[in-house]
Amino acid sequence: MVIKNKSLVVLALCLMLGACSNTGNLYYWGNYEDMIYKMYLKPGEATPLVQIERLTRDIQKAASVGKPVPPGLFAHIGFMHVLQGNKAAAYSAFEEEKTRFPESAAFLDGVIERAEKAQAQGGAS
Repeated sequence: MVIKNKSLVVLALCLMLGACSNTGNLYYWGNYEDMIYKMYLKPGEATPLVQIERLTRDIQKAASVGKPVPPGLFAHIGFMHVLQGNKAAAYSAFEEEKTRFPESAAFLDGVIERAEKAQAQGGAS
């Protein structure tokens, strides 16, 4: 009886651990996480221009392997364009984020609205 119970426990543990296995990433992450890390902890290594270039390459690579980019990537690129002073490219990236991830629309619409109000009042864009 003890052996049978131990076998059941071992079998149950194996099944539970097997359910935890990773079947791969849903998204193509590329340099995105590394860019965020460097942006905050090593800012000189991840200027806005460098981030835009690397993340744009990641978007192309994701398309070539048939995987979507993660949520937030286009919004991040948009933010980098804002820092570069390229409002049109920023808005384009924000719109792409909203298209791919509709749940981001309320947040990004608020960001755009606040930026336009600040600019209209003579503040930074």
